[in-house]
This record gives sequence, structure tokens and C-alpha cells, in this order.
Amino acid sequence: MADRVVVTGIGLVTPVGSDRKTTWDSLLEGKSGIDYISLFDAESFTTRIAAEVNDLDAEGLLGRKEAKRLDRFAQFACVAALEALDDAGIDMASEDADRVGVLIGSGVGGIITISEQHKVLLSKGPKRVSPFLVPMMLGDMASGQVSMMIGAKGPNFSTVSACATGADSIGEALEMIRRGRADVVIAGGTEAAICEIGIAGFNSCMALSTRNDDPQGASRPFESGRDGFVLGEGAGLLVLESLEHAEKRGANVLAELAGYGASSDAHHVTQPHPEGEGAARAMKWALEDGNIALDSVDYINAHGTSTPMNDKFETIAMKRMYGDHAYKLAVSSTKSMTGHLLGAAGGIEAAFSVLAVHENVIPPTINLNEPDPECDLDYTPNVAVKRTVDVAMSNVFGFGGHNASLVFKSFKQ
Repeated sequence: MADRVVVTGIGLVTPVGSDRKTTWDSLLEGKSGIDYISLFDAESFTTRIAAEVNDLDAEGLLGRKEAKRLDRFAQFACVAALEALDDAGIDMASEDADRVGVLIGSGVGGIITISEQHKVLLSKGPKRVSPFLVPMMLGDMASGQVSMMIGAKGPNFSTVSACATGADSIGEALEMIRRGRADVVIAGGTEAAICEIGIAGFNSCMALSTRNDDPQGASRPFESGRDGFVLGEGAGLLVLESLEHAEKRGANVLAELAGYGASSDAHHVTQPHPEGEGAARAMKWALEDGNIALDSVDYINAHGTSTPMNDKFETIAMKRMYGDHAYKLAVSSTKSMTGHLLGAAGGIEAAFSVLAVHENVIPPTINLNEPDPECDLDYTPNVAVKRTVDVAMSNVFGFGGHNASLVFKSFKQ
């Protein structure tokens, strides 16, 4: 049984960079990854903007043949996993493969492949549908492909909890290591849903921003003029290890994963609870799990989607949980730059929280010029802030009422 679990590696593929360094540098500079959609012709769509990954050479990194047999969401996961392992300094040849797990989730899986092959079915008939359709569309295949790619033979599965997926994956990996079932787990989320049916579906439920005349200003969490989220894509993975295993191999520890809390609103299929009750409970349980006092939390990477209800109700939840301390916290929504990566959001934002602790800096919430009066906390407007971050919380809340909170703290022997 492991008493402590630490983060030793990060892998990122995001709309603001195809690796950890580029992504983090872009966030601290306040760069937006949102632009006009290039992955398909969106001229007739209500929303014509998204946060795409534009500078990734998946075929060069994974091999042309292998990349062609992976949906875009699985490509992102494989690339991020390679970076995370390299960042952690893990050589699988030196590891007990039975003790290395992979837990990578996706909210919607291979929706691009499903969409493309459905067109083939309608235009060319059933015999022309690709034999790779099923293994490319399954939501567990990012986790499965990473496991096969690196030879990890420990627990390998996928969680699905909408936008909470990436955080729940990391939280379950924490529990897996604590139980003694694995020494190392690669965990997080991946998503690629920028396609015709993805944009049309979110437009139909009126979730997306329609600020087509100002792509980089469209995602504006906690701002009075916000009108919806911007769909993003990418992957965020952490390498988690038992402290004993990390110390034995002389690993560089980035932060300690101290606690995890998950709850359900049991309220509405898409809307968060108006009193923030479920979200506050997830935060409470994460702090209790890590034995962390609420007044020791320095930073919250908020869910902060830029939708009118989420930002208001999340603010209520933070006040409900933290009381007067809520006004002393640094809060930011990095979705203002990356857009909303759905099932990958919890993965990349956990990584951002680790880096905030490791480097003692708060990434900003850009486009925050006229705050909503009902959103009155310190959301780190527009410019990154140097600040000691001993404890950081990452919050993600998903359709279906799923809430997940992770707590990271600076590593001390």
C-alpha cells in the first residue's frame, strides 16, 4: 500500500502548443489558441470557431502506418504519453511492466471516425466501411493504444464522466496506486470532437459561443459578456508514481497529488446545480482526502467554461466551500486560452495546476475586462501572477452532474 503519490511527468497536446513547454509558455503569455475552424467547412454553422491543435506531426512521431489507424483523439494520447514518460525519465525496459498502468479517458471517443465512416456507409454502402471503424471509435482505445505502444501490462481502462473524465482518471489512478495495484500509472484525458456533428450538436443545445467575429476573444470566463464555451481538442497526461518507487529510481518530483473528490449534482442533464452544492462537496472531499486545511489552498484552476450559468454557479460553489478564504484565493480559467477540451479538460488543467505549484506562478484568465458582478473573486485577469503556490486545486464539472476535484501540493520529504 502506498501512502503518498507524486507527479513525475507531464505530457501535453493542446491548442496553444503540442508539448508541455510550448503550452505552458503560451498560457503564461496569455496567448489564445482559438481561431476559425479549419478541420471542416464550417461556413453554414452557427459557430465557426474552435480551439484546434495545429502544429502536431502525429505521423512523424508515431509512424505513418500507426497514425492512420488511430482516431485523432488516440493520436493525441499517444503523443502526450511519449512526452510524459520522457519527462518522467521512465524507461519501460527497466520497469516491471505488470506494475505500470494506463488510465486515459475520453468523453466522446472516436466521434470523428464515426462521422466519417457514416458518410461512407451512406454514399458507398456497408461493404466500404473501414475494418478499423470499431477499434478507432471505441472510447477506451486511447488507453489501450498507449498500453500497447509502451508495453504497460498493469491495469488499463477508460473512465467516462463527460467533462470530468480527465480528472476522474487521475483520481482513480491515485486510488489504484494507494491500493498497491500499480507503482506507476499514466493518467489523464484526451479528446478530438471538432467535426460537423460535434459542433452541430453543441450548437443545438446552445452551449457554444457564437462570437465568430472575434475568435480569440470568444472564451471569456467570468466576464459579463460571455455567451458560451469554445470547443477545444488535445490531451493532458500525468505520470503518477508511489513516492517509494519515485525515490528508488531518483525521479524528479514535480508535485504531490494529495487528494481527490468526486460527487454528483443529481440535478440536471446539462445544467450545474444553482447553489453549487455538488461542486462544493467534491472540493470538500478532495481536501479531506488529502488532509488539507481549506485556508492553505492558494490557487484554484477553475472549470470556468465561459457559459453564463457555469461561471456563476461555480463562483457560488467556491464561496460555499471556502467562505471568507474564497476572496484570498487566486483563481483562473485557462479555458480562456485553450477552449474547453471536454474529457481532456481535467487532464490538461491538472497539469497546469501541477506546473503552478512547481513554478509558483498563476496563469491568467484572458478576456476578463468587465467582470460579471456575480463573479467577484480574484480570477487573475489577463496577466500571469508570480505567487507562492503550496497547494492548488483543479476543478472540473461535467454534463450529467459529474463533479471532480484534485488537490496538488508542493513536494516535501
